[in-house]
Amino acid sequence: MKNILMLCVGLTTSCFMSAQDVSDAVRYSMDEIQGTARFRAMSGAFGALGGDMSAVNINPAGSAIFNNSHASVSVGVFNKNDDINYFNGFTNSSNTNFDLNQLGATFVFVNRNESSPWKKFTLGAAYDRSADFDDDWVARGVNPNNSIGSYFLSNAQNLRLDEISAFPDETISQAYSEIGSLYGFRNQQAFLGYEGFIIDPVENTDENTAYTSNIDLNGTNFDQQYYYSSRGYNGKLAFNLATSYEDKIFLGINLNAHFINYERSTFLNETNSNTNSTITNVDFENNLLTTGSGFSFQLGGIAKVTEEFRVGLSYNSPTWFRISEETSQYLATTSTTEGNIIINPNVVNIFPEYRLQTPSKVTGSLAYVFGKQGLISFDYSIKDYSGVKFRPASDMFFSTLNNTINNSLNTANSYRIGGEYRYKQLSFRGGYRFEESPYKDETFFGDLTGYSLGLGYNFGNLNLDLAFSQAERDTNYQLYNVGLTDSVGFQSKFTDVFLTLGFKI
Repeated sequence: MKNILMLCVGLTTSCFMSAQDVSDAVRYSMDEIQGTARFRAMSGAFGALGGDMSAVNINPAGSAIFNNSHASVSVGVFNKNDDINYFNGFTNSSNTNFDLNQLGATFVFVNRNESSPWKKFTLGAAYDRSADFDDDWVARGVNPNNSIGSYFLSNAQNLRLDEISAFPDETISQAYSEIGSLYGFRNQQAFLGYEGFIIDPVENTDENTAYTSNIDLNGTNFDQQYYYSSRGYNGKLAFNLATSYEDKIFLGINLNAHFINYERSTFLNETNSNTNSTITNVDFENNLLTTGSGFSFQLGGIAKVTEEFRVGLSYNSPTWFRISEETSQYLATTSTTEGNIIINPNVVNIFPEYRLQTPSKVTGSLAYVFGKQGLISFDYSIKDYSGVKFRPASDMFFSTLNNTINNSLNTANSYRIGGEYRYKQLSFRGGYRFEESPYKDETFFGDLTGYSLGLGYNFGNLNLDLAFSQAERDTNYQLYNVGLTDSVGFQSKFTDVFLTLGFKI
């Protein structure tokens, strides 16, 4: 009878109840085009300029500025340095990696019919890395009043005991897998807490829905160490078509393919010596693998108001992602009554594919070109992060999450200014950028400020460019979504060096 009941519940319960949250929405919605060295040296202020392969990712009309077919390849060294604060603990981490971050080419076709106002057409393709997820850090501190026990207790409360426990003839792996497929992620967390003796039912009956913690949650001084490691990237492949009208109006469109690959592993160790705690040590590991693909399009235009003054406008559609996730978990506890307990389901949870719609973005641009001596450029972008949607929206979990996103995220503006001065074949560049936080609570995720410098040398048919950029942002990282919701504070500095080889083809 119990098996039949579980099957019925399984058929009517959402199967999308995994672990998505607001931070996932932000992670996959932020686009930080790393770009060519010239693009980066001017802080990405290229919306009204064009003539650069990465500028096409800001305004697709930019490829029509090229007079000749052009290709470029860029590599970069990326460093992220974090000062980390968790209660009374202070640590530092530094992560450096080297990677290919840009590759692209544009082919220019000149219209030989001199009477036609459409002077040229361009076709191109460009790959740019838009996010780098490589990161490693450790947070240590003594939490004065909160324990990982509150995470398992919060997940368990109001759930039936027979929906978070194993049958007498089931192994840990079988029970963990069945509970996940029938009831979802929350029940699995409660199951781990119950089997690890972190929580106990008030009444040992199937109908029980109230639990107590074997870690004294009224105690103090929980010594916690949290290890975080992630790998992966968010990439964008743009297929571009642009045209020039009387060499005064430039129009373009991009059709974009997006790729997500994200791996994350977290490990928490907590010890306590509170008198009323029978659980004195907890090791809790969580692993996540996310893969996805998506589509978006861009429309853009650039107008030469005069030979010197240019204006640009571009629209980035939402990106429509299809995302798959896999998770695995491990729990070990030390009990004064039960000894050492290891709960290792050795099960990979494969969740059904879901959809994510990121927000659209509009960019307005101005530029002034001082002949062959130099230029100055300004970009302003607006992006409403509260418009992020997990789908299907009819799913109860995603509907609740979308409401949370709407209440937590905000419209973010960004400002970029860049300049270039040319002396013979040598170019000197610099830029500044400011990006507002996508969160309404800016103390949780702060604004980003950055500057950049660069040099370029034109050999004729070949150019070599070098750029240095640095940016800072203060953020907080919440350990878990319920129970142990304390945050780790970060003061992050991003330092990048780019090298680009560009050539006529």
